[in-house]
Amino acid sequence: MPAFGTSGLRGLVSEMTDAVVFGHVHAFLCHLQEMGEFSPGQTVLVAGDLRPSTPGILEAAWVAVEGAGGRPDFAGYIPSPALALAGFYAGVPSLMVTGSHIPFDRNGIKFNRPCSELAKSDEQDILDRLPAIDPQLFRGDGLLWQRPKLPEPNSCHLERYRRRYLDFFSPGLLDGWRIGVYQHSGVARDLMVDLLREMGAEAVPLGRSEEFVPMDTEALRPEDRELARTWVRNHRLDALVSTDGDSDRPMLADETGEWWRGDVLGLVTARFLGVRTVATPVSSSSALERSGLFPHVFRTCIGSPHVIAAMELAAAHGREQIAGFEANGGFLLGSTLEQRDRRLEPLPTRDAMLPLLAALAAASRAGCPLSSLLGDLPARFTASDRLQDFPQETSRIRLARYLDPIRGRENFAEDFGKFCMKVQSMDFTDGIRVTTEVDDIIHLRPSGNAPELRCYTESGNQERAELLLAGSLSVMEQWRPSVGA
Repeated sequence: MPAFGTSGLRGLVSEMTDAVVFGHVHAFLCHLQEMGEFSPGQTVLVAGDLRPSTPGILEAAWVAVEGAGGRPDFAGYIPSPALALAGFYAGVPSLMVTGSHIPFDRNGIKFNRPCSELAKSDEQDILDRLPAIDPQLFRGDGLLWQRPKLPEPNSCHLERYRRRYLDFFSPGLLDGWRIGVYQHSGVARDLMVDLLREMGAEAVPLGRSEEFVPMDTEALRPEDRELARTWVRNHRLDALVSTDGDSDRPMLADETGEWWRGDVLGLVTARFLGVRTVATPVSSSSALERSGLFPHVFRTCIGSPHVIAAMELAAAHGREQIAGFEANGGFLLGSTLEQRDRRLEPLPTRDAMLPLLAALAAASRAGCPLSSLLGDLPARFTASDRLQDFPQETSRIRLARYLDPIRGRENFAEDFGKFCMKVQSMDFTDGIRVTTEVDDIIHLRPSGNAPELRCYTESGNQERAELLLAGSLSVMEQWRPSVGA
């Protein structure tokens, strides 16, 4: 059965039958109606990514919106932040059919309220309102008796998102830049080319795929790293950009062909925009605090709903120039910013376009290579990866071993002591985050939306961070249940 994770409803495609999709969308709108945020006759925006299962889920969602008395408006196959922006602008609910970065045999729905993402507190209210299956709508296998035909997309919603950045960044800002666009199956693959060309760059489309590519910005494949180096060298690129499947998480490689970590990209973006208050999960690099660039830093659990809640808390306490970012690279803007007589309005949802364009703009204005922007940042290096097909119950049992107030540190030293120093402190904000006496960090955390156990490491040099990651993964791999056990 699909379940809510860190960013919406997720599950195997085989589990997301028409009846299941209908039930969750219908319950979402009933919940909003009780909150006074939806009423029959109101528009509900729907959009999706380029997964092969997305059109069928969109059709079931369309029927659910109509069944709840709403008027569905098809925004097309557009980025998640573009849909959110359109819904927030119109003050109407929206839902995005996407599995983001997870494998193509899974999919999901990201729900947005009229003025914000769905809060974690909303999820149980939706589950409590799931309706009984109507046999007049669904066959015994949970499929619709009759499927609707989706109309042509309403293009104004994507155009609003496009204009958001063309109106903020100066025309010709990227004149002379040659930028590769790793398109794969990202839903913003054509939009990125268009935006870069509008800003004066020579955009070079690369790696377009008609098959879905599950691009995880926190666990890049070796072939993605080699592709970046090869393309930058062979095409003489100043930078290479890409996103995950629904284009809310950015990927940026500099002129050396090295992909930037998402939290480093977030830090560079926040500095360029003049942000003073930052909300970010505990998994982001400690270079944020060490830089001294931001007077106010709030650390949260992993997931955009937690970052948004921290931004809202900061605003309630009178903080200004607020933004958030995640280790996956997604950037969230919590307040209006002004720069060179141009305004950028808030967009409190994970976004890929802003950090990509901001980093490129920062280098262009400084007249320096992209990699130079990292030169004065604190020397903290991170690495991350995950074990896939790892049962969440196994993760819970294994990590509980370190929660014991008496034996927790001893247990960690027993398991990981072969390659890490003595434990100095342990943070349980989200998973187990251990800092050693030599300032290394190992962070273990089950994924919130897939059967994966993730590992994040941090150290004073990249080689050490990679060594910690490899050692941690080798320990974690031994926890995997044996087949047939």
